[in-house]
Amino acid sequence: MTLVNASSRRKELIRIAARLFVVEGFDRTTVRMMAKDMGIKSGSLFHHFRDKQEILCAVIEEGMHNALALANHALSEAHDTPRGRLDAMVRAHLETLLTDRNAHVVALYEWRRLDDESRSHLVHLRDAYEALWKEVIEDASEAGLVYGDPLSARRFVLGALNWTVRWYDPEGPRSPESLAQELVTMITHSPASPA
Repeated sequence: MTLVNASSRRKELIRIAARLFVVEGFDRTTVRMMAKDMGIKSGSLFHHFRDKQEILCAVIEEGMHNALALANHALSEAHDTPRGRLDAMVRAHLETLLTDRNAHVVALYEWRRLDDESRSHLVHLRDAYEALWKEVIEDASEAGLVYGDPLSARRFVLGALNWTVRWYDPEGPRSPESLAQELVTMITHSPASPA
């Protein structure tokens, strides 16, 4: 069950579905609503997807692939220090929220709507992303940058970052970079490193 493919039309349909799932919620979004917004007939949707559950899985899968790609790229470009890697992960997570907001929101709020098959298909992506965070937070903890239990720290940081989808305005006066630096400063009790 690999849902991500290179079809530009399929990717467009996934983006439209993600927006509808955010606005209406998964349960209230109908196939007819999706088809209307996609500019196709309801039956045509099934040329691309087996059912609504597969669409939900595809939305989350695409968002998770993008998040992993951004995180891996950020880490490859980061200063090779615990602080540099933590800065990179925070910035990458915020970038994911800003560039792929709908897919991220769907993953956060509709994960529980996945059936067992879809959840089993996606869990390795979630685990791979969390493994990156685990390593970065544990390194920061060992370096004395983060205090307390690393698991709690990781959950706190991800929770704080994920909540920004509710209140952060990318068009407002605060840049994503300054927001990332402020968060890292709060959790490490140390001033931001030079960019």
